[in-house]
Amino acid sequence: MARYLVTGGAGFIGSNFVHYLIDHTDHHVTVLDKLTYAGNLASLSGLPETRLTFVRGDVADAELVDDLVATADAVVHYAAESHNDNSLNFPEPFVHTNVIGTFTLLEAVRKHDVRLHHVSTDEVYGDLELDDPARFTESSPYHPSSPYSSTKAGSDMLVRAWVRSYGVTATISNCSNNYGPFQHVEKFIPRQITNILWGIRPKLYGDGRNVRDWIHADDHSSAVLQILEAGRAGETYLIGADGEKDNKTVVELILTMMGQDTEAYDNVADRSGHDLRYAIDSTKLRTELGWRPRYADFEEGLSATIDWYRDHEDWWAPAKRATEAFYAQLGQ
Repeated sequence: MARYLVTGGAGFIGSNFVHYLIDHTDHHVTVLDKLTYAGNLASLSGLPETRLTFVRGDVADAELVDDLVATADAVVHYAAESHNDNSLNFPEPFVHTNVIGTFTLLEAVRKHDVRLHHVSTDEVYGDLELDDPARFTESSPYHPSSPYSSTKAGSDMLVRAWVRSYGVTATISNCSNNYGPFQHVEKFIPRQITNILWGIRPKLYGDGRNVRDWIHADDHSSAVLQILEAGRAGETYLIGADGEKDNKTVVELILTMMGQDTEAYDNVADRSGHDLRYAIDSTKLRTELGWRPRYADFEEGLSATIDWYRDHEDWWAPAKRATEAFYAQLGQ
């Protein structure tokens, strides 16, 4: 039994990884999470107390992080501020968590010689033209377009520097857009699902032509565990499930799956600086490590996600009220 420290483990992608670890290994998991608005302790409810320890705290707290890393066999770093729109309005927390937090963690794993996996995003590469056949690869140049993506790009560079300069044993993954259980209702897919469940018309930014490369959170989790167990130190792996869909198609799929007319949504003003298209080439991960997504069929994963939100209104309802009140002020 190994001891894993998971930062940001009460957030959306982090909590899914914690569930995956508990379900598929015998490891003990310690979760470090600050429980900002995107963290939810209820996302970890029901997990066995003998396998899980929760610590509320800041990943930039050097003393706390040092104590936790000292007793860990591996660290998986999910903790991040991740909302693009929020980063445009309030960039400071993104610098604090994404840059200073990653630096703090790197110093601790360097001191205690602990394996680190750093979870990042495809948004560090910027965006692609809608008619461009190219996809992001591990050699794509960085071209971040927001305080969020630029601070994630900075954190990636810090990890690479600590690997080269200090011999830290670390890997990096950059993943496409996740969907699945435990995702905050401010995000695109859960917002549309929960709108329909509450009799509210879904909302589509702009003309809906923006493309995202969707991956179910369970598939992201399985890829991260595969990288931890078999990935080469110092390497970067891109995680994707060939799930490119434009936003209009996704909204119409959700409406169809939930028994609604495909035109029963409202168009709202487009987001500021809305990236056009993300697309991941995960060939390296698949050929080197033999990884394959369970939800290669996006519609299968989307159906499972709709079922989860339908069955867990007690989890998302409190945040839904606040989220819709906020968006109403913005006319969205």
